[in-house]
Amino acid sequence: MAGTRAAIRYAKAALSLASDQKAAEAVNKDMVAIAKTISENDELDQVFKSSVIKSDVKSAALAKIFPKLNKISLGLFDVLVSNKRIDLIGSVAEKYTVLFDELNGKEVAQVTTAVPMTKDLEIKVLAKIKELTSKAVELENIVDESIIGGFVLRIGDKQYNASVQNKLNKLKREFSLN
Repeated sequence: MAGTRAAIRYAKAALSLASDQKAAEAVNKDMVAIAKTISENDELDQVFKSSVIKSDVKSAALAKIFPKLNKISLGLFDVLVSNKRIDLIGSVAEKYTVLFDELNGKEVAQVTTAVPMTKDLEIKVLAKIKELTSKAVELENIVDESIIGGFVLRIGDKQYNASVQNKLNKLKREFSLN
């Protein structure tokens, strides 16, 4: 939890600086690339979280992996290394992109389905999204076979559960009460 709060603080500071210097969009592209690279590579994540590997080695690894970053992104690396918080780089990058999207009135809607979304289901989900928010929304489809059918829509702190698994659980609760 403390790491999450720290990541949010670093991300807010980076976004504030980037906005002041009119480079928020460029830094967001960097942060998306960093978050994606670290989340897809467990070994790289372990390198940054390792207390055995020295900070200068981690910093050099970042410079090699991401050679064409904005100066604000590079400055963020330096701050994280000097504060011995480089282990947070993946979280900071993720939080930055979320904050950047919020700043621009855009949200990511996570749609969990049992199978990949069809166009028909996507239309239904977009209609439900319009009921829940007036912001521009980007759909992210997560496939989870355990929901059996239907979908679970999550936008920010709001959730709409139209899954078969949820309906079965409601029926189970109703029968157990009688």
